[in-house]
Amino acid sequence: MHQELSGSYFDGVTSRAHRVTLAVHDGAVHLTGDAQRSTPLAEMRVAERIARAPRKLTFPDEATFEADDQAALDALLHATGHRDSIVVRAQQSWRSAIAAICVTAGVLVVSYLFVLPAAADLVAHNLPVSVERQIGQGTLALLDRHVFSPSRLPEARRGELAARFARLVPPETVDGPAPEWHLVFRKSRIGPNAFALPSGHIVLTDEMVELLQDDDGAVMATLAHELGHLHGRHLTRRLIQGSAVAAAGLLISGDASSLVAGLPALALDLHYSRDAEREADDYAVALLERNGQPLAYLERVFEAFQRLEHKGPHVPAYLSSHPDTADRLARVRQHDRHTP
Repeated sequence: MHQELSGSYFDGVTSRAHRVTLAVHDGAVHLTGDAQRSTPLAEMRVAERIARAPRKLTFPDEATFEADDQAALDALLHATGHRDSIVVRAQQSWRSAIAAICVTAGVLVVSYLFVLPAAADLVAHNLPVSVERQIGQGTLALLDRHVFSPSRLPEARRGELAARFARLVPPETVDGPAPEWHLVFRKSRIGPNAFALPSGHIVLTDEMVELLQDDDGAVMATLAHELGHLHGRHLTRRLIQGSAVAAAGLLISGDASSLVAGLPALALDLHYSRDAEREADDYAVALLERNGQPLAYLERVFEAFQRLEHKGPHVPAYLSSHPDTADRLARVRQHDRHTP
């Protein structure tokens, strides 16, 4: 085989283009013209094909050759037995590119919906208690500065609510005993709310107490639901998931502020998955049944939410972050009908 190509040779030392002729024979690449050299064909590197950019041949010392006729270069490479890798060939095919995009999107969706939650659950259940306490206490302190103010409920009423809940016996679960908790009361700028922080704090707002107007029943059912979130470490899992997404954004954008600033927002939003809400509802049902309390207490909570929803188009933060109230109410009523 003896084929020749005209082109430019760059020695890698100066920017000057040397006009040369390249020939391939006897298993080697030979240059003649302004520069002369011979190099074994096996030591040459072929640049990947990139759109309209000229394809280069690179010598062992990083000198390069650019052919004037790229089509002729492709023919020469083919004649020498050179074949582009599968990846390079795929990059030149729009069908392959679309398929790669679809596969990548599928992997991302599956990872977000299944892999990330499973990983977050594993990490949450192995996270040191000290770390969870630090996260919860820091979040509560931040919320106290920007969202909450001291509770205006009488101290005696707050103490009685905490005492009543403490007298309830937690249900027996395969996940172990009930976590330690501490009930705190706050007045809120965002209306009725209740949530459990990884530190073990269960936050109950004055507005939620006033909405329910049932300290013996509905409020206890609400606290049981939040204890279910605490038992399942739902907020810790969600914070881990949110942090992973924020970290991915950090890798893409280089903006670390989103990772730090996102944690309090996640804690306040509490947009749990439907599975997490069902788990917390089931925990509340089990707690009420363990203590011989009617499930009507939990039904009253959902009924109060429905009345609040019907008052106007503005949906309080607590309700907007939870699944459909009617579905949850129907599920509890169905369980109540099947309870002996």
